[in-house]
Amino acid sequence: MMAAERYNAVVIGRGEGGKYLAWHMAQAGRKVAVIERRWIGDSCPNINCLPSKNEIWSAGVAHAVAHAGAYGVATGPVSVDMKTVVARKRAMVESLVAFHLERYESTDAELIMGDARLVAPRTIEVALNDGGKRLLVAEKLFLNLGTHQTIPPIPGLAEAKPLTHIEALELDRLPAHLIVLGGGYVGLELAQAYRRFGSHVTIVDRGRRLLKRENEDVSDEIRRILEAEGIEVLLSAEVEKVEGRSAGSVHANVRTSDGSKVIEGTDILVAAGRTPNTRGVGLEEAGIALTDRGYIKVNDRLETTARDIWAIGECAGSPQFTHASLDDFRVIRDNLGGGDRTTTGRLMPYCMFIDPPLARIGMSEAEARANGTDMRVAKLPMKAVLRTRTTSQAAGFMKALVDLQDRIVGFTMIGSEAGEVMAVAQAAMLGGLSYSVLRDAVLAHPTTAEGLNALFGKVEAR
Repeated sequence: MMAAERYNAVVIGRGEGGKYLAWHMAQAGRKVAVIERRWIGDSCPNINCLPSKNEIWSAGVAHAVAHAGAYGVATGPVSVDMKTVVARKRAMVESLVAFHLERYESTDAELIMGDARLVAPRTIEVALNDGGKRLLVAEKLFLNLGTHQTIPPIPGLAEAKPLTHIEALELDRLPAHLIVLGGGYVGLELAQAYRRFGSHVTIVDRGRRLLKRENEDVSDEIRRILEAEGIEVLLSAEVEKVEGRSAGSVHANVRTSDGSKVIEGTDILVAAGRTPNTRGVGLEEAGIALTDRGYIKVNDRLETTARDIWAIGECAGSPQFTHASLDDFRVIRDNLGGGDRTTTGRLMPYCMFIDPPLARIGMSEAEARANGTDMRVAKLPMKAVLRTRTTSQAAGFMKALVDLQDRIVGFTMIGSEAGEVMAVAQAAMLGGLSYSVLRDAVLAHPTTAEGLNALFGKVEAR
């Protein structure tokens, strides 16, 4: 029988919040272990956020070079070397892994590589990647289990060995025709990137519009932008069967409102939702309850139904963003230090890194109406922002929602540098400022943020 090793804290999983919590507690003199199955530093620097944005940037460079003539710059034929694209991404990942290893060493948090399973309350059995097992007992346990790509139960899809974002970001070849199942953030980002690399791309989505959680004007504008680049978009489309094998020849039998059709491609990418990694890890052995959707049930302090066990990030149902997981860390850290911080009412920003990007914070127009919120809506096309006259990047719009107390309750932007401009609106919202502060602010000319003057100038007076 294995001897139990005792720790003040154990973190299971690879998320942003978990690693920062481990480093924080270890620096405070606690004996801390982090158990990771594969990715050192969590999924964000290895297979998700940063690698995808790295390759998206390469795609943007390819697009800029291909259209350089419009700016008076003469170029020759443009081709993309996917091996170099992937090598650039891998070099970034390697540097980030090295950074994480240095952080583990400098903080004295122990990194254990292996599969973890709860065998009793706060007791973890680890099957080590290099062989053997260890048994850990934690005073406090933090579950940072993450999610994985959902593969819909479509006949033939699993057998076709479809790509997920993980495999798509490792492709060192260019798919001739990429079929993308799903019209959400990941699907749209990768669809545009591969179109810009040179692939023919078809997006298939069950919904009647892309990005179903956004307003219709947002969905319509995003579709217009993608179709203008030559991406085929099929909506209200149900994939009934998949035949063949991705990375060779694959056929998707699709039923639409116009009848059935067969899409013939070389590769198929699944980007149709996420499933929490909460099954098969022994949560029931520790008295940890799950929601109906399989996420760990937590309160607004991220405490689970079991004593001295917390959940962090996507597995706890937090928004599926690295910055949400990082704030989960702050919630737990502050409460462990005697504070009173919760996840209730968090102002959570969203960014989708297509080009031009989409950024949103606060309520959407549809959400505000559903909540019965009295509001004023101001909207400004990006072509009205003088900065776009200098860049010829005029697609998209800004939109703001303002309540009867003159506070900004929502901001959406599709346009160049949308994420950066959104941060300005976010700061005003966090400070409870009147919209008139941004309307009347002296903003540098000609910048994209200068458009906030004109946007909030369109808010109707009470």
